[in-house]
Amino acid sequence: MVRHHAGEDEPLMTVSERREFDPDVGQVAMEADDNNADDDTGLGRPGRTQRWRGANSLTDAGHPDAPLDSSDSTLQVQEDSESPTPRFVQEENGWKRWKWVPYPMRRMMRAVGKWSLGPPNPQPYRITPVFPLVQEYPLFLVDKFFATSKRRLWLLSIYFSIWLVTFVLVKREGEVATEVAGWGRPQTIGCGATYWESGNACGVDGNDCRPFGGSGFPFRCSANCASYQVLNPHAVGDQELVYQPIVVGGSPSEGVAAGNATYRGDSYICAAAIHAGVISNANGGCGVVQLVGQDQDYRGVRRNGIASVSFDSYFPLSFQFLPDIQCGFQDTRWALLAISVVFTALLSLFTASPALFFFSTFIGTFWTVGMALDPPPHKSVSALFSNILGKFLPAMFVAWVIYDKMGVRRTLYRLTAQVEKTVLWLGACWVGALDNYTLSFIPIQRLNAHDLSQQPGAKAALSIIILVLVVIAVTQMWFFRQEARLVKYIKLYALILLGILIALVLPGLHLRIHHYVLALLLLPGTSLQMRPSLIYQGLLIGLFVNGIARWGFDPVLQTSVALQGDAQRGTPLPVLHEPIIALSNNTTVPSNISFTWDRPQLTQFDGISILVNDVERFRSYFADVDAQSTFMWYRNMTLGLPEYFRFALMDGSQSGDYTKAGVWNADGEWVKMGPGPSRVKARMSRFDSTIGGWAKEESTFEKNNQDTE
Repeated sequence: MVRHHAGEDEPLMTVSERREFDPDVGQVAMEADDNNADDDTGLGRPGRTQRWRGANSLTDAGHPDAPLDSSDSTLQVQEDSESPTPRFVQEENGWKRWKWVPYPMRRMMRAVGKWSLGPPNPQPYRITPVFPLVQEYPLFLVDKFFATSKRRLWLLSIYFSIWLVTFVLVKREGEVATEVAGWGRPQTIGCGATYWESGNACGVDGNDCRPFGGSGFPFRCSANCASYQVLNPHAVGDQELVYQPIVVGGSPSEGVAAGNATYRGDSYICAAAIHAGVISNANGGCGVVQLVGQDQDYRGVRRNGIASVSFDSYFPLSFQFLPDIQCGFQDTRWALLAISVVFTALLSLFTASPALFFFSTFIGTFWTVGMALDPPPHKSVSALFSNILGKFLPAMFVAWVIYDKMGVRRTLYRLTAQVEKTVLWLGACWVGALDNYTLSFIPIQRLNAHDLSQQPGAKAALSIIILVLVVIAVTQMWFFRQEARLVKYIKLYALILLGILIALVLPGLHLRIHHYVLALLLLPGTSLQMRPSLIYQGLLIGLFVNGIARWGFDPVLQTSVALQGDAQRGTPLPVLHEPIIALSNNTTVPSNISFTWDRPQLTQFDGISILVNDVERFRSYFADVDAQSTFMWYRNMTLGLPEYFRFALMDGSQSGDYTKAGVWNADGEWVKMGPGPSRVKARMSRFDSTIGGWAKEESTFEKNNQDTE
């Protein structure tokens, strides 16, 4: 019997060996593979057939002499099988640089990164109009009656012309005031105008603010002057006023009409006129103010929405308002607001063009705010127009950036919900533009640490605002994720945050977030066509318009001097000795109090200034030949009133911080001042005599102190 060995089934040469000696074999195998590729039944992966299907007797795979292509089997296993490396090891290879981060944290970061990419098939949000037939009907009318571009261009030209002419005529009517008999035409003054400068700005004995009596002028105040407040503490006797209009006195004596009440000379004229009932806060008005010289015992009272303060001593300059003055004037800001609101609303309803709607609204709100609703300080309409025009040109460039690069175009693109757009976007825009009215209830005047710490309720209000912003930001992040745009905006705001952190550490400069800057920072986060985004975006556009039209492009980084305005500078205070008091019982011999002081060690300070009842009565320089080292103040024993003393060192003609008030009371006793400085530095507006009346000149610090951004 012939035995059959298993080794006899093996071919004499393998396929690889045959290819080495006969290249045609490999070619035959490849051609056979190609010819049979179409015979694949679909079981397994397409195109995976036996690579060796030789000719003649070797084509039958079941034949005992059929070769076994071991190399083909090896390749097939390598292609079909998955990588033997576990998946978690593969993932860890990409995190080699983050080995110092705990694994649970890395796992969470991967999950967050994957989540932030959004859904696999993101779709942009689009607003579907409620009652589309009603909301799209204005667009239907435009398409029906103004089908061609030429007709629409003519319509827009006529529309804008009517808007402009109406605005100009109403504005001109508001600038015309009838002459006051015997006084002439009223002069426009600012809400912070006053006769008396704070501190020692009026000079020794107030000579730079004369005359004290026998003079006056007709004035005209705009509306809403009751909201003009002092933002840094202002000294009145031993009191310090802050976050309120400066009105001292105003309580009429018995038998005297309220309009004839007397006010201390450093009171705001317009606020005092509202307090006296001469003009209204809602519409402004005009009147005649007259100086009456020295007065005493100013009593405060709350009247017409303004609370005045008392001062129980004397002051060299006082004023009253003449009664029964006939003056035809009314602030037209509300009429101008109504005109612009109507024209922007009609345009919003009848246009679907994002560019036409946005730029028309931006220009209309900008000029309405600047010329009527919240105008900057000005002496004339021409000066006001020049001021607004100078801000308008750069503002238009920023408006284009806002529209094209910050999401406004995307939000308004193909939006046909005309009524919703008008109510939500345009309505919110006007709310933001009227910031001085609509958001004035928020007890935050300036967004800096000093004001937040001293203004009542500011920290609580800021906490609420931050909480609201966080909630809005979280919801907006969710919607951005649904559109698969979250990662891009996270990178953008990370870059913004990095810039803010760098600005915070720059030496000698302080970051100041004005509300126009806040609007620019938040606007990219509204780039969604959703109803909440319409509200957010419109509100931020309005805030930007109000900030630029009123205050201009104030720098984001400011020095300490620019930020402090008239706040305390932290200068050293004089070192005073205990005063010597000499009381007299004789009416012909006055009592006196004398003060002495130590010369400061710092050579920077070369003099001393002393205020009595908030009027500079003594100024001496240490190096003068006739320098005085003692200040003696006299008063008659019959005066019966307290007197208030403050002291400050001089640096040239500039005074440092004044001390708190020490009191020489009516009984002749000295009440020592408290520690620390008081605030009586110059901040007010002042009057310069000009031909034809009085003209308001802003102090250098007014803008810094009244900026509520």
